[in-house]
Amino acid sequence: MFGFWIDPIYYLFLLPGLLLAFWAQARITTTYHEGSRIPAASGLSGAEAAATILQAGHVSGVAIEPVEGQLTDHYDPRQKVLRLSEGVYSSRSLAALGIAAHESGHAIQDASGYHGLVIRNLVVPIAGIGSSLFWVLLLAGLLFGVSQLIALGIVFFSLTVVFQLINLPVEFDASRRARALLMSTGLVTVDEDRVVGKVLNAAAWTYVAATITSVLTLFYFLYRFGFLGGDQGED
Repeated sequence: MFGFWIDPIYYLFLLPGLLLAFWAQARITTTYHEGSRIPAASGLSGAEAAATILQAGHVSGVAIEPVEGQLTDHYDPRQKVLRLSEGVYSSRSLAALGIAAHESGHAIQDASGYHGLVIRNLVVPIAGIGSSLFWVLLLAGLLFGVSQLIALGIVFFSLTVVFQLINLPVEFDASRRARALLMSTGLVTVDEDRVVGKVLNAAAWTYVAATITSVLTLFYFLYRFGFLGGDQGED
C-alpha cells in the first residue's frame, strides 16, 4: 500500500535534488565558517550593520533581536522584528554582516511593498495548510483506495511547491539589496563584498536545492499515481 517508500523510482526522481541539497548545505557551512573568521573593516556587529542598513533603506519601526540557534536568522513581517542568530547578532565578521544585511533586505522589501514579498506572505498560510494536510490525504487515499483523496493530497502538496517557487526571487532580491546597501553605506569594501557575495550565494543555493527537491517530489507523485502516464499504484 505504501510501497513508494521503497520504490527505487522515488529515489531516482529525488536523486538530483538530494545531491544538490547535500552540496548546497556543505557549501553554506564551509563558506559561512570561512566568512565568520574574517573581521569586517567597519568593526560593526551584525545587529549594528542591520540597524545602519534599515536606516539607509528608510525603514523605521523594526526591532532587531537575537534568536537562539545557528543560521536561524529571519525577518518576521507580522511583528516587524528582525531576528538574528547568536553567531550573527553580536559577531563582527563579514559573514555576520552579509546575513544581517540579507534579512534587512526583507524588511526593506516589506516597507516598500515589494510585490514578491506581498505574494509570498499571502501564500504562506495556504502553503502551511497544504504541507499539514498533504500526507493525511495521501495516506488516507492509499489506505481506503480513494483516488480523489490522493489527487487532493497532491494538489495540497503542490501549494508548498508554489510557495517555494515564489520564494526564490524574493530571496535573490533580498541578497541583491543587501550587497548594494552594504556597499553604498560603506560597511564593506569591494574586496569584502566578494566574501559577502560568496556567503549569500551559498545560502541562495540552499533555497534552490529545496525548491528543486520539492518539484521533483511533485513530479514523482504525479508519475506514481498515473497523472504523468506512470503506474496508478494504490497497492
